[in-house]
Amino acid sequence: MNLTDLQARAKRIKLLLTDCDGVLTDNGVYYSERGEEMKRFSIRDGMAVERLRAVGVESGIMTGETSGSVQRRADKLRITELHLGIKDKPARLHEIIARTGLAAEEIAFIGDDTNDVEILKLVGLAACPGDATSFARAVADFHCETRGGHGCFRELAEFIIASR
Repeated sequence: MNLTDLQARAKRIKLLLTDCDGVLTDNGVYYSERGEEMKRFSIRDGMAVERLRAVGVESGIMTGETSGSVQRRADKLRITELHLGIKDKPARLHEIIARTGLAAEEIAFIGDDTNDVEILKLVGLAACPGDATSFARAVADFHCETRGGHGCFRELAEFIIASR
């Protein structure tokens, strides 16, 4: 897809949904000696949520995981479209569309692995981190240069903002 087409798609986006592990995180999980799970999030990605909100684009997280750290991150960023433990992402996308009245073309999704492929095929702008699997890369319209957990969400957000 050429740059002009990507910019046209980005201009229509009103909601940017993201997977968590491998996009907002570096795909690593840290465990303390007490068994506490910890994830590393990029502060720059957090700033992207605020910058998107300033131009009228909301952000959401949709992940197969059920993690307290993801809940805390969403709370800190005031993300209300938080969907934890989602095994059927396309079905949840259809629920979001029905509830919000948004068209699929007004929604972007960034994902990195096989469990994101089907939802990537359904949205108006499909993206993946620089280190995504070949499965996600094959269906994504926008390929970030930045790796997951190191600002790829921000890279996509800035592209969307610049398209305005």
